[in-house]
Amino acid sequence: MKNSRIYVYSVLIFSILMSSCESGNSEKESDRNKTLPILGNSHVNEFEMEGKVVQDTVYHKIGQFKFINQEGREITNSSTDGKVYIADFFFTTCPTICPVMKTQMLRVYEKFDNEPDFMILSHTLDPEHDTSELLKDYAAKIGVENDNTWHFLTGDQEKIFEIGQTSYLTTAMSDQTEPGGILHSGAFVLVDQKGRIRGVYDGTKEDQVNRLMKDIPKLLPSNE
Repeated sequence: MKNSRIYVYSVLIFSILMSSCESGNSEKESDRNKTLPILGNSHVNEFEMEGKVVQDTVYHKIGQFKFINQEGREITNSSTDGKVYIADFFFTTCPTICPVMKTQMLRVYEKFDNEPDFMILSHTLDPEHDTSELLKDYAAKIGVENDNTWHFLTGDQEKIFEIGQTSYLTTAMSDQTEPGGILHSGAFVLVDQKGRIRGVYDGTKEDQVNRLMKDIPKLLPSNE
């Protein structure tokens, strides 16, 4: 029941975020220059400072994590401090959407590989099979040479499921009725330097990924 509720919640959140993204999918110059929204739940804290009531908005942020990349290096929140990054969820034996997702993510990687303030975090949902060594071979096979830009992460499966659902607000869970035994979305989640979600894109659709590549520079230091 818990997984079922999380799945329904994740699907609703993903649908809302995707709807929000698609509603601004105009090619007008004014739209391309708009500031990206901050997505997810937020709340306002009020406190008194120097006799005045001050309001501070607290936004949804990515939770604490610690995983291992394809080179055996530990990747944590501190690894992404000050970086704009994309997160997605996949597994190397995925028989459905993952090959398309990785083809599309490779386009993003090739465009921003030399950008020092940009990263990609691809989390395997099948860490028992997808070891660091296997992920290193997989990365090389699809043409990823810079492991400082694109990190293929493995670790405890439940923690990967948890961060996918509660932090990145996407679907990531075991489901034996699904091909490969895992249910996940094709979302590419764009995260800013402060760990806030700034966009969600369908990683199986070229036009969505095109828009993602137009949005990334809006968050980079040279464009702020």
